Amino acid sequence: MRNTCCFLLLCLLGMAVHAQDNIPSFIKDSLDTYVERAMKDWQIPGVAVGIVKDGKVVVMKGYGVQEVGTSHKVDTNTLFMIGSNSKAFTGTALAMLEADKKLSLDDRVQKWLPDFKLYDPWVAKEVNIRDLLCHRLGFETFQGDFMYFDSDLTLKEVREKFGKVKPLYSFRSKWGYTNAAFMTAGEIIPKVTGKTWAEFLQERIFTPLDMKNTLALSKDILKASNKAAAHTVERGELKKIRYGNIDNMAPAGSISSSVSDMSHWVLMQLNNGRYNDKQVVSTGAIAQTRLPHSILGNGGHMYNKAHFALYGLGWFLEEYSGRKFVGHTGGVNGFVTSVALVPEEKLGIIVLTNTDANNFYEALRYEIMDAYLGLPYRNYSNVYLGFSKNQEKQAADWLQKKQDTIATHPATTLLLNAYAGDYTHEVYGKMSIKLENGKLLARFEHHTGRYAILEPLGGNRFLATFSEALYGIKVWPFTIDKGKVKSVTVTMADFVEFTPYEFYKK
Repeated sequence: MRNTCCFLLLCLLGMAVHAQDNIPSFIKDSLDTYVERAMKDWQIPGVAVGIVKDGKVVVMKGYGVQEVGTSHKVDTNTLFMIGSNSKAFTGTALAMLEADKKLSLDDRVQKWLPDFKLYDPWVAKEVNIRDLLCHRLGFETFQGDFMYFDSDLTLKEVREKFGKVKPLYSFRSKWGYTNAAFMTAGEIIPKVTGKTWAEFLQERIFTPLDMKNTLALSKDILKASNKAAAHTVERGELKKIRYGNIDNMAPAGSISSSVSDMSHWVLMQLNNGRYNDKQVVSTGAIAQTRLPHSILGNGGHMYNKAHFALYGLGWFLEEYSGRKFVGHTGGVNGFVTSVALVPEEKLGIIVLTNTDANNFYEALRYEIMDAYLGLPYRNYSNVYLGFSKNQEKQAADWLQKKQDTIATHPATTLLLNAYAGDYTHEVYGKMSIKLENGKLLARFEHHTGRYAILEPLGGNRFLATFSEALYGIKVWPFTIDKGKVKSVTVTMADFVEFTPYEFYKK
């Protein structure tokens, strides 16, 4: 009996040693150093990292602080806003309802939302639920987001404005990342279940997965006790900023979660919908979300083989070094995050950061993937940092040239007060420009408290500096007709939206 017990003990010890041997040396020996060095390089106050492998959590750790200038440590239960990593939850929720035979993903949207409108009524009639979840409506990436995100528009008003935006492309002809489409998809859930999107996620996903701290709506993080603050880096200086107010687009990006809770989501995803021996999401629903729907392009990676880039229902789908990659990133005011799955390797990676000015969240994902796939160490953080520094230098040089021009007090075509007045955009609504203390300030109807300072660059061009760094610094040209201001072309940071807005003077 004693020999049998000894033999079993030796077997268990051998299994433990073998499991430990399966953890790459980068993870065992270098992860902490790598993360802590990168946090200094990128000015990231806090990071949370989780790694799931072969059905077990092998790394779960918080680094740094919740808020710059404080000593409140990030731990495994600290909440971060996960941004567009919320989309996989929305896609999964609707796939679950199909598995429950409550709807079909091929149902036309107007079956459930008869008031659903788009610029082209025929397109609105033809759009199905899959179209909403895979970004193939014909919009440019982020088109309309300046209007919607972090605005005071209600969800109903967002839906109304979404229906008036003219897509840049034809229906199903081109992939274009469309946040308002996911908002619309989320609105189908209460029509089917009688529960809001947030209530459905809580009941069918968060609670069964024991995601005790996860919050569906952005308004709720304000009341949470263990939460990371939002930060950005403005002209080299790390700053705390306010949380985004994005509940009018909740199904596209409002969830806040911790690395601990997200590890449960990843464990379930890598186990065909099972968590703690319970089938939380059907295998069929998991498969639906990973079914390719849209083509992004040929893919590509700076070092490793990556032959295609597709989109499922809330997930990016790629081939990476011969394996299928399923993942997403998320960016909202003050946060960027990453969730990555390599199902064939039973590998999942979670990276949460509390500044929106870093590429480390993606660099670490690749570093961990490469370590487990036996690929060479690349120091992606340093490589990405080099790219970022170069971009920062180019942006600083560009801005300096503009400021040098402003310093010469170049003449404008018209007197400054001629540019002041009330302007309208056919979909957004009102913008006002006023001359205050010798400077022109632009304020927007649906972005209360925010403004842009306009400084003359000569002629009819002005440098517009938004009061919040998130929105960027851009050149706004005015159009003059018969000696009077006709319109101004308004642009903002690409992080918010690429598409320009033409505001016409009343």
